Amino acid sequence: MQFGIMSVSDVTRNPITGETPSEAERIQAAIAIAKKTEEVGLDVYAIGEHHNPPFFSSSPTTLLAAIAAQTERIVLSTSTTLITTNDPVRIAEEYSMLQHVSNGRMDLMLGRGNTAPVYPWFGKDIRQGLPLALENYNLLHRLWREDVVDWEGKFRTALQGFTSTPRPLDDVPPFVWHGSIRTPEIAEQAAYYGNGFFHNHIFWPTEHAVRLVSFYRERFEHYGHGTKKQAIVGLGGQVHIGKTTQAAFEEFRPYFNEAPVYGHGPTLEQFSSGTPLAVGSVQEVIDKILSFHDSFGDYQRQLFLQDHAGLPLKMVLEQIELLGTEVIPVVRKEIESRKDPESAEAPTHASLVRAKYGDAKPRQPRPAANRGDNVTGGSPYVDVQAGDE
Repeated sequence: MQFGIMSVSDVTRNPITGETPSEAERIQAAIAIAKKTEEVGLDVYAIGEHHNPPFFSSSPTTLLAAIAAQTERIVLSTSTTLITTNDPVRIAEEYSMLQHVSNGRMDLMLGRGNTAPVYPWFGKDIRQGLPLALENYNLLHRLWREDVVDWEGKFRTALQGFTSTPRPLDDVPPFVWHGSIRTPEIAEQAAYYGNGFFHNHIFWPTEHAVRLVSFYRERFEHYGHGTKKQAIVGLGGQVHIGKTTQAAFEEFRPYFNEAPVYGHGPTLEQFSSGTPLAVGSVQEVIDKILSFHDSFGDYQRQLFLQDHAGLPLKMVLEQIELLGTEVIPVVRKEIESRKDPESAEAPTHASLVRAKYGDAKPRQPRPAANRGDNVTGGSPYVDVQAGDE
């Protein structure tokens, strides 16, 4: 099972000091957080995509490429890539390039986005959000698996003889998670393709998430990708750890009260008892995370939101240290003891390569000089392996 940190990339005023960090400070903080994530033994760092203030992450591939150059082990992902307002051709190109740059240490989570003004900025209509998500991924799926694509749809111009470049590393597309908190059609799409399904699992009671995850598992089995237990599930969450319960609540309360997504509603106590938010001592946070396994059974990825609501970088890094050194080792050991032998491992590039090739050498596509191009839509793609003439 993979554990990691996710960010929504908000630039939020610190309610204690009254200071708001600059975008430059938050971008550098994201890199520091990712490096800390690897340092403490966690597995994944994920950043969201937003094109409106107060968020800074409008180009997640650029940021993740910079992080890839400064890390060695962690998987780099998104927490969300907008499948609606991005052109699927551009997604195919940018994330395939990130896959090469990171030597396969990446995957991505696709989502619709919930900020209405962003859609017209990119020439889209939010009322078409769901059809856009479905059609755009259908095209993206083909672009990564077919060397030459002929395609026609509703929301973009047709493609004739198109080759997305670079081709995926080892001719194995990046693993895709489909993220949603309430839309069964997205869970259905994830199941249809045998992809992962990620539920944010932060704001609503666990029972809500269980219903959608269970639906995804059923449809995953229906489409013949494996049993329900073998479906690939990811969950979000947020923790704040203190030496004692009281210390954790006192430290986190001012940030919670002013947080754009939490504040001015239920109290911190109400929220932490009624939702997956985990605030308390090390043992209390361990128990809360293990309760997710009680509800969902085996799942493959657990991400935690940490740099949110104006928490200063120093506090975020301290929280990641506690999470990685005192909480997750205990959780890993307990979950491993509970694991059903039938459940799937978390997908990685290496595991996908093994699944496709076994012990054989992976294919490395090489455009030949006579293959044509995307201007003329000429001759088919030619695969030239090393040593071939």
